[in-house]
Amino acid sequence: MGKFNKDEKREVPKMSTSSLPDIVFMLLFFFMAVTTMREVTIMVDNTLPEARETVKLEKKTLVSNIYVGKPGRQHQMVWGSEPILQLNDRFARIGDLSSFVETEREARPEEDRNSIINNLKVDKSVTMGIVTDIKQELRKANSLLVNYGSRKKL
Repeated sequence: MGKFNKDEKREVPKMSTSSLPDIVFMLLFFFMAVTTMREVTIMVDNTLPEARETVKLEKKTLVSNIYVGKPGRQHQMVWGSEPILQLNDRFARIGDLSSFVETEREARPEEDRNSIINNLKVDKSVTMGIVTDIKQELRKANSLLVNYGSRKKL
């Protein structure tokens, strides 16, 4: 039989850190690949109203955002302080909505063109008359799917 010595002190082997840079770069590339950047810079004051029950939109590729609110401070000299529409990265009037809807349809694949959802992100201080005018213009453009953006009430 063999003899086991318990008196000998054993050292813990040193951990090799040679693969650590490879792991760090793999994580970095992973996060760079899956992260999406914000596509639109919001140029209007846009504090969304609160809602008790909200539903998340399933296919975000079918969503077309329409922001409504007062222009930010840097844009008020040109556009004034009345609520205005922001379509993608530019300001627009309600009459420009039809051409925006048509442009959004052309940018989508053929099978998705009738499924575009207009997501109205309206500042809570904007009057309902502007929202009604926007909905009327969307009806004229035959874009009937409308969603209202909101914050979830805590």
